[in-house]
Amino acid sequence: MLLDTAIHQAMGLNSITPQRELRLLPVVSQPDGGPWLEMLWQLCWHLQRLGYPVVVLDATAQESHRSPGLAQLLSARPWPGAEALNDASDDGSLAVLPAARGLAWLAGQAELGQAGALQRLQPLLRAYAAVVLYAPPEQLAPLLHGSTSVPLVMTGPGAQGMVRSYRQLKHMALHAGVRCTVAAIVAPDAQAQPRQTAEALATLARSARQHLGQHIHTTSVAAARAQDIQRLALQLLENAATLDPATPLLQPPGACATATHPDWSH
Repeated sequence: MLLDTAIHQAMGLNSITPQRELRLLPVVSQPDGGPWLEMLWQLCWHLQRLGYPVVVLDATAQESHRSPGLAQLLSARPWPGAEALNDASDDGSLAVLPAARGLAWLAGQAELGQAGALQRLQPLLRAYAAVVLYAPPEQLAPLLHGSTSVPLVMTGPGAQGMVRSYRQLKHMALHAGVRCTVAAIVAPDAQAQPRQTAEALATLARSARQHLGQHIHTTSVAAARAQDIQRLALQLLENAATLDPATPLLQPPGACATATHPDWSH
């Protein structure tokens, strides 16, 4: 299992390390069960094998006192035991932080015109080389508006999930102005239907071109094939934007103090 305990998941977030670019890897979360989460962990594992320490900000998980995460980091209120989290994990484990409230707050700041909302992550996550934003399109869109990153949308093989994928593509296109990569994930126990999957992806790409004016990249990934997973991980990395430590955290004139230090007491 790649997930650690809540305390260990945040290891290294507050470490004092030389600052470097932080790659931003947005992945659209899906509301139902499926191979999506397992594929996400596999992608992260392959990136770490390539030398890119990864932290996942999981907007499908809520922060709490027992399971602290992004909300606490943004408010600069370390949780009990946080003083021991000063060294990045070197045992190959994957760092996963609950981030539902934290990312919602950042998305709200972006919608209010707060410049550099995502830039706030760079000093908090500087022990890592890549941060995965795993969140629904409604939350990703305001955060990625004007970004050069290409979010990943995962769907099922054949025509399964293609309608939902198109809706997610449309939302990201209209509200963020970004295009996505769509990967059809073929679970190990699924009956292979390569022709049907290729036709469904081609239809999806044609719809995006005709109705959204976007040329999207589509691919099929066999969850049992390490080569397919590594290929998708490299594509995710190539499509990443970067959070440069040299970029200042901008704040619009008249912004209130709470925009810098959110209050999570309510």
